[in-house]
Amino acid sequence: MKEKVKLLVIDDDPTVSWLLSEGLGEGYEVLTARDGNEGIKFFSQSRPDLILLDIKMPGLNGIQVLEQIKEMDRLSEVIMLSGHGETKNVVESIRLGASEFINKPFDVKEVEIHIQKVLEKNKLKKELDLLKSELQAKSQYDKLIGESSKMIEVKSLIEQVADSELTVLIRGESGTGKEIVARMIHSLSSRRNEPFIKQNCAAIPRELLEAELFGYEKGAFTGAHKTKPGRFETAHKGTMFLDEIGDMPLELQAKLLQVLEQHEFVRVGGIKNIQVDVRIVCATNRDLEKALEKQLIRDDLYYRLNEVTINLPALREMREDIPFLVDHFLKKYNLNYKKNYAQLSPKSIKLLQEFGWPGNVRQLENLIKQIVVREDENIIAETIRATIVPSETIEEFGAPAGEKEYSLKKRVARSTANQEKKLILEVLNKTNWNRRKASELLEISYRSLLYKIKEYRINETGE
Repeated sequence: MKEKVKLLVIDDDPTVSWLLSEGLGEGYEVLTARDGNEGIKFFSQSRPDLILLDIKMPGLNGIQVLEQIKEMDRLSEVIMLSGHGETKNVVESIRLGASEFINKPFDVKEVEIHIQKVLEKNKLKKELDLLKSELQAKSQYDKLIGESSKMIEVKSLIEQVADSELTVLIRGESGTGKEIVARMIHSLSSRRNEPFIKQNCAAIPRELLEAELFGYEKGAFTGAHKTKPGRFETAHKGTMFLDEIGDMPLELQAKLLQVLEQHEFVRVGGIKNIQVDVRIVCATNRDLEKALEKQLIRDDLYYRLNEVTINLPALREMREDIPFLVDHFLKKYNLNYKKNYAQLSPKSIKLLQEFGWPGNVRQLENLIKQIVVREDENIIAETIRATIVPSETIEEFGAPAGEKEYSLKKRVARSTANQEKKLILEVLNKTNWNRRKASELLEISYRSLLYKIKEYRINETGE
C-alpha cells in the first residue's frame, strides 16, 4: 500500500485548510495550523513531507515562519501561498529556500500539480545525493588505511553494523581516527543522505552543552531572544556523533538516555516533547569502566551505549601499517602543496616503525606534512628526539646507545611538562574530575585545562 504524503497547511484562513483537506484526496494526510507559532510546533513534532505556508498571517508572518523552519531543517520542502501584490515577499521567501509559490485564490488541482512537481524534484535530488554519498562513503572508507589484522577486523565490524540502528561506541586513544570511523558508519548507512552532526562533549561548559544539544525556547535564559533548535533536531533522520562522551555531565546523561530509548526530549525552558529520529554514534578515549566505578557515568547509559563497541588500535599496535599510511599522506600533501616528494628512505621507514607514536596516526600525518612542505626527511629524527620523555632512552628512537640529551632547553621543557601533568592529574582527582572546579583551583581557564588534558593525554587511570 502506497504511503500517504504528509502535508502541513499553515494558514489563518480556515477555508484554505478545508479546501485542501477535502480536495486533495486519499493520497494525502493533511495537518492544519491556524498561525505561525502553532505551525512551527506541529512541524517540530510531526516532520511533514511538505508544507503549504501562507505569507500574510497575524503574529508571525510566513517569512518569519519559513526562516525558523529552515533553521530547524534546511532540507524541508515549503510552498508559499501568496496573495496579489506580494511580489517582494515572494522573492524573499524564494531566497530563504521556499520551493515554489502559488497565488491565491487557487484551484486545488493546480495546488496538487505544484505538490507533485516539488516532490518529484525532491525525489530526483535524493537519488543524486545517493550517488554522491556512495562516492563519499568510498572516500571515507579509503581514509581508514591499513592491512594489519587489527585494522581488517575494525573495517569488517564497521561494514556489519553501519546499516543498522544499533548505537555504536568507538573507543581508542586520541589520534586513532575515531571521527573517521563515525563518518564511515554514517556514509555506509541508509541515513547517508541525511545530516551528520558532531558535538564534542568536552569542548564547552555544561550549561552551554545542554542548550547546544537540545536547543532552547525563547526566554529560557538571558540572551535567548528566539527559539533555537539544538543539534539533535538538526540531525533528524541522520546521525549524531557525540565525541568525548565520557565527559558528558551526569545531569545531561538522563536526557541523552531519553533520546536513545524514547526518541524524544524537551528543549531548555520548554515543556513539549520534541520527537527525533536519530542514529547515535559515540566516541571516547577515557576508561568508561573506571568512570562507572566512580559514578561519573550512569550505569543504564553505559550499557545502552555499549550495544556495539569498536576498539581502534593504537599505531604502535599495527606498525606494519605505517608504510601504507606514509604513502597515503605523501600523496595527499604532495597534491595539496603541489610538491613531488615521492617516498621516504628505508632507513626513515624503519625509524618510523620503531617509534612509539604517543599521538598515533594524527601525529604521523603531521610529521609527513612537515616532510613534504620542507622537503627534508631528516626532521624525522629531530621530531622523534623532541618527543622523548625522561624515562625513555634515545636508543629506542634510533640514536646511538648510551647517548644522553644534553640540551638544557629540551630537558627543562620536558621537566616542566611532567610537573604540569602531575599537578593537573592531582587536582582532577581531588575534584573527582570536575573540570570546572579543577580549572578554578589551578587558576587557569576552563578551555586551557581541556587543552592540556588533551595535550598530555591525561585520563582517569593516571597514565
